[in-house]
Amino acid sequence: MSDQDLITGKAPGRYAQALIELAEEAKSLKTVEKDVAKLKKVFSDSAALKDALANPVFATEDKVAVVQSVATKAKVSKLLTQFVGTVAQNRRADELVPMFGAFEALVAQRRGYQTARVTSAKKLTAAELTKIKSELKKSLGQTVDVETQVDPSLLGGFIVKIGSKLYDSSLKTKLEDLKLALKEV
Repeated sequence: MSDQDLITGKAPGRYAQALIELAEEAKSLKTVEKDVAKLKKVFSDSAALKDALANPVFATEDKVAVVQSVATKAKVSKLLTQFVGTVAQNRRADELVPMFGAFEALVAQRRGYQTARVTSAKKLTAAELTKIKSELKKSLGQTVDVETQVDPSLLGGFIVKIGSKLYDSSLKTKLEDLKLALKEV
């Protein structure tokens, strides 16, 4: 499981809720939603950026400047640029990715669908992805948006995470369970 999946505390949810309210008030929820996806990818993909934002050595003002600069270069809305600046000013810059994830989950929930993160050992084919979506829709009773990730260490199978629920059918986990069972014998 990646670091971005770990949401500690309630701050990401509160900030996400505030961002939704601001976007709705400005009548720009769709724009903010696209911009959040863009920034989430930028912040998630840069290990150096994540490390800098989590490092207490850097001054808050520097973190504010960095996140606003990244938002400006990514050409996101003024609302979102100000939001990330405020988050950094409140000393929560290292929680931006979980906030963006919580924002996406809240938007999905409002629209009547859920987001599932599927991590597989290899890239899923279109047919496999379609089958997973249809099975999830059948079991959850609502439309499911699927984000995919590849983790070769799983060896085979996949892991599905929906909200706080985790379904693990990876070969790696099955082998670890078997190893544990054999130790007990």
